[in-house]
Amino acid sequence: MSLPSTFRPANSEPAVEIPDETAKVPGPRAETEPENPAGFPPDLRKRPALPIALVLGARPRQWVKNVLVLAAPLSAAKLGHADVLRTSAIAFVAFCFAASCIYYVNDVMDVESDRRHPKKRFRPIAAGWIPIPVALVAGVVSGLLGLGVAALANWTTVFVVAVYMALHIVYSLWFKHVPVLDLAMVASGFLLRAIVGGVAANLELSQWFLLTTGFGSLFMVAGKRYSEMVLMGEEAAASRKSLKEYSQTYLRFVWQAAATVAMITYSMWAFQLASSAPHHKSAKPWLEISVIPWVFIFLRYSMFVDSGKAGEPEDVVLKDRVIMAISVVWLVVFATGVLLIGSH
Repeated sequence: MSLPSTFRPANSEPAVEIPDETAKVPGPRAETEPENPAGFPPDLRKRPALPIALVLGARPRQWVKNVLVLAAPLSAAKLGHADVLRTSAIAFVAFCFAASCIYYVNDVMDVESDRRHPKKRFRPIAAGWIPIPVALVAGVVSGLLGLGVAALANWTTVFVVAVYMALHIVYSLWFKHVPVLDLAMVASGFLLRAIVGGVAANLELSQWFLLTTGFGSLFMVAGKRYSEMVLMGEEAAASRKSLKEYSQTYLRFVWQAAATVAMITYSMWAFQLASSAPHHKSAKPWLEISVIPWVFIFLRYSMFVDSGKAGEPEDVVLKDRVIMAISVVWLVVFATGVLLIGSH
C-alpha cells in the first residue's frame, strides 16, 4: 500500500528534495549575453574609446606611403638643404591628413562590403566603433587640415593635394567599380605623392622619374588586387565589385607588365643621372649598379604577389627582412651616386 506523500516515520531523517533532472536549466550567461544587432563577430564587440578608434580609422600605418614625397628631393641631391627639408616635411604632413580624409570617406562608402571581408571587417567603421556621421566629419576636418598644412609650402602644393583628394573622392563614389580605371586612379595617388615632393621644393622632375613612379605604383596596385582574388577566391567580388570583371590571368599580366616597365624606366633614369655629371665620373658606377638591387626588390616583392600575400603592401615591405635589406642596399648605393653628383 502506498503512503501519502506527506507521511514519514517519526525517527526518520528529514526528507530531501530531489530535483527533477528533466527540468530545463537556463543556458550559461543567457541573461548576460550582449546584444549584437549588427551581427559582429565576438572579436569585434570590444569597442575602444572613440578617440582611439578615430586614430585607427585614419590608418597611420598607411602613412609610410607618404615617404614618396622625399623621392624627388633625394634624387636631386637636395634633401640635405634646410629649405628643401622643411618643404618636404610640410608635404609629408599634408599628405598624411589628406590620405586620412580619403580613408574615412572610402571606409564609409565600403562599410557593408568591408564587413564581409576577412581582414577589412576589423576596420573601425566596419566594426561599428566609429559612427558614420562622426567618420564623415573626421574626413572633412582631415581634408581641411591637409590643405591648410600644404599652404605653408606654396599654392602649387595646395593644388596637388586638392587634386589628390578630388580624384580619390570621385574614385570612392563612382570609379572604384570601373575595371582598369580603378587601377589607374589608385596608382595616381602614389604618383601625386612623388610629384608633390618636387613641387613643394620647386624642383624639376625627370620624365624617367615620373614613369618609374607611375608604373611602380601600378605594379603594387595590380598586385594588391591579384592577392585579394587569390585570398578570397569566388567571394572577392562581394568585397570589391570591380574584381568580378577581372581574372587572375589578366591581373597577373598587368602587374608583370608594370614591373617590367618600372625596371626599364628606372634603368633609363639611373643612366640619365650618371651621364648628367661627365666631370664627376666617380658617381657613374654607383648609379648604374643601383639598377641591380632595384630589380631584386621587384623580384622579391613579386614572390609575395604571386602567392597572394601582397594584399597589404606596407606589411610586405615593413615585415619582410629580405626586402628591407635589399632596399637599404639600393638606397645607400643610389644616394651615394646622387650625393657625388651634388657635391660637384
